[in-house]
Amino acid sequence: MLKRRIIPVLLLLNGRLVKSINFGGGRDVGDPVKSAAVYNSQYADELIFLNIARDDTSVKPLAELLHRVSEVCFMPLSVGGGIRSFEDAAFLIQNGADKVVINSAAYSHLDLISRVADRFGKQAVVIGVDAKRHDGGYQAVSHGATRVAAVSIEDHLHACETAGAGEFLIQSVDQDGTMEGFDLPLLKLACSVATVPVIGCGGSGQYNHLKEAFLETDVSALACGSLFNFSDSNPMRAKAFLSNYGLQFKVV
Repeated sequence: MLKRRIIPVLLLLNGRLVKSINFGGGRDVGDPVKSAAVYNSQYADELIFLNIARDDTSVKPLAELLHRVSEVCFMPLSVGGGIRSFEDAAFLIQNGADKVVINSAAYSHLDLISRVADRFGKQAVVIGVDAKRHDGGYQAVSHGATRVAAVSIEDHLHACETAGAGEFLIQSVDQDGTMEGFDLPLLKLACSVATVPVIGCGGSGQYNHLKEAFLETDVSALACGSLFNFSDSNPMRAKAFLSNYGLQFKVV
């Protein structure tokens, strides 16, 4: 059985870590390099860095951060936010990213997914999909949840996987930062369509939320922000708790 993963997700704004609620606001929660070092000591399986600054069109600050993080952190790093071209993605991978997270650009440039997958392998391509509840179902949104995508979530997942996506990061805008639990129906929907690993994100507030998501959906990993920022929880304790329910994790 594929080992499950616990992945801290770190939102970046002007060089600092922040935590949002429903994709709005941005409460300062610390220094990204120091936080990465702490997560490294707590046996996180991976880290995801997402730049949420809307006025910065350059990925260079992300590359600079990668250099500093790689000195204190020895686990796979996924990086996204503002990737608009193959050159952006290649630049980040060549500067220390193991994976790139492509979100808004994937809706209009499926060829970008294919080019990155062909050059660096499918395992290096994570497609971020932000979703909101709508009319009893879900709609995909882009550009920081400010635009509604002109395609269904199901069709988008299928198209991206066909283009070469190796993994999906499914984020619930409604649950983001609430600490009230993951949107399980959304995760079930994504897992029913995708045949590659799905990472669920948005809403973790206690270990039972992780247990429910792992046991009731087919997600391969869960990404957490508020759970680790606003409580004494950490990846090592989360794994110890979840192991009691037959869930297997990588031994570090």
